[in-house]
Amino acid sequence: MPDRLAAFSTSGGTLPESWEPLRFPKIDRATQYSLERDPEADEFVVAATADDSAAGLIHRVEIDLEKTPILRWRWKIDRVLDKGDARTKEGDDYAARVYLTFEPKKSSLSFFERAALGIARGIYGDVPSRAINYIWASSLPLGEDVDSAYVGGFVKLLAVESGAEHVGQWRTAERDVAADYKELFGGKLPPVVGVALMTDTDDTDEKARAWYGDIEFVARGDGAQR
Repeated sequence: MPDRLAAFSTSGGTLPESWEPLRFPKIDRATQYSLERDPEADEFVVAATADDSAAGLIHRVEIDLEKTPILRWRWKIDRVLDKGDARTKEGDDYAARVYLTFEPKKSSLSFFERAALGIARGIYGDVPSRAINYIWASSLPLGEDVDSAYVGGFVKLLAVESGAEHVGQWRTAERDVAADYKELFGGKLPPVVGVALMTDTDDTDEKARAWYGDIEFVARGDGAQR
């Protein structure tokens, strides 16, 4: 059975209570999120408006990737960021991203990984021990992945869309999260413990709007693509 995390389309215009604001203490300006009716599909979607700002929406959940490893969602942006560059801290902004967090057992991390994670959390706060960001990249080539410019290899960024070719168009994305995790991190597959949406422009000082449709995890065998 699919695990429909975000049934925004049938929410009646009210954000589901399971989706909470995700704020960052050192960032004063927050991206604004609301439910809007999409005139193309005549259904509700999440609209994000960023103006030199950052914040997200997060749904804390536990997804067994052995049962439902395929993540599917829809998204749209009004522009790519002129100064966006996933390889640098100065360009670490995205018109749209879907952010998955994992919590593998502490014993699966090496001594050096645990030490580095402790340092990163001391500097940046609640850094996940593993995370995948599926991004609409400004310049990172389609399908390419890089480590987070801020916290390194604990967070991987993977370009699911790239550039301005499809700006203003709804795009459907599907990823085999289990396969992506094994390729990016290796080791035993942990559950997904959080799913977040985020549109941020605080590093590039730009403006952007994005829209997010329903999000679900499904089993393999229904036409998912990697």
